[in-house]
Amino acid sequence: MLPIALAACSSSGDEGQRFSLFGAKPDTLQAFPSNYRAELLAFMKTYLNNPVGVRDAAVAEPVMREVNGKMRYISCLRYSPREADGTYYEPRDRAVLFVNGRLDRLIEKVGELCTGVASAPFPEMGKMTR
Repeated sequence: MLPIALAACSSSGDEGQRFSLFGAKPDTLQAFPSNYRAELLAFMKTYLNNPVGVRDAAVAEPVMREVNGKMRYISCLRYSPREADGTYYEPRDRAVLFVNGRLDRLIEKVGELCTGVASAPFPEMGKMTR
């Protein structure tokens, strides 16, 4: 048997285009994450080293934003986690990315993702337990 070598070359002069072996998939319409508050709580309970006693939590209802060239629902979260010695960190801002209506990941560097969103108190986060 002879070995078969496969090679693919793509050159269009446009650095913005990407080569894909299976072709570019169109962006799909995203479902609104209707259960976003419960998913956030479940995720944050595992994400934080100490989920007990979080202060000043606020969350924004998910809005559509462009992330890596695709439209996705983003929810913005602000909170002050508790340190092991009982003191509190400065408030942290995070963006939460949803794909197909489900929590996908937490984005620590929010940049412009959370610009202009209206947050509301999120007291459930302050009631989390281990």
